[in-house]
Amino acid sequence: MDFLPFPLASLVAGAFIAFLCFVLLLNIFGLPANWFLLGLVALWKTSHPGAVSMDVWFWVMMVSIALAGEALEMGLQYIKARRYGSSSAGTFAGMVGAVLGAILLAPLFFGLGALIGALAGAWLGCFVVELLKGRPVNAALDAAFGAMVGRFLGTVCKCGAGGGMLALAARHIWPQIPLARPDAGDAQIVFSVFSWGMC
Repeated sequence: MDFLPFPLASLVAGAFIAFLCFVLLLNIFGLPANWFLLGLVALWKTSHPGAVSMDVWFWVMMVSIALAGEALEMGLQYIKARRYGSSSAGTFAGMVGAVLGAILLAPLFFGLGALIGALAGAWLGCFVVELLKGRPVNAALDAAFGAMVGRFLGTVCKCGAGGGMLALAARHIWPQIPLARPDAGDAQIVFSVFSWGMC
């Protein structure tokens, strides 16, 4: 954007960052928002080859954060379900149920049905499989609750990972953005935003 006057360049960068914030909200609807964000930032880099600060280390960090978000989303559901007594089959059924529930209920409540469907699907999938395995109703309810809580926490952490990606990208798209101290490095900014998202 070197060819644009500074005020116009700042306006374009600010509008793009605002759009990335909107894209990040798609995590709530069960969509792969972090990967959409990564693709849009890659498109920005392609259309602005002068953005030399987006080097290999920048892309390694962006992809690593996106992968960490996915791992946390699935891993927390697994850990919580197992902690509440779910079997391996019940835990897997909860994961499948979360995906199917998000897809089926996505059209409801202006897209928020995807989150409701993911939570309900995680609960129902785990509960039904635990009952089919002959577990007592109380044990099946506990396991299903663990799967549902794990799915919710995983979604929160995935949103936090997306926030870290957004902070990192915003700094390189619009270096003057006041996300942290001017001397703060990329890793420090990502860590602070990701930690805030997990609180």
